[in-house]
Amino acid sequence: MAGKNTVLKSINLPGENRCVDIFMRPDGTFGFEEFRRYMEDNRGWFPIGFYGDRVFNSEDEALHDARSEVSWLNDAMKGR
Repeated sequence: MAGKNTVLKSINLPGENRCVDIFMRPDGTFGFEEFRRYMEDNRGWFPIGFYGDRVFNSEDEALHDARSEVSWLNDAMKGR
């Protein structure tokens, strides 16, 4: 059985309907994914960026790539 990814950081867009998770895989590599949820239903978060297969050697590398790929992320992280 494969292990689960561990979310290290979750950055939400104001309004709480989109987020980016930075995660570590069981093998020690890192990645990120963009998610969306629809407030009118209770089905939870859905991946919309399909970045989750990208592999990085560090959390910082994953975050750097996420900031270049996800258009709203830099504004959401101002002041962090």
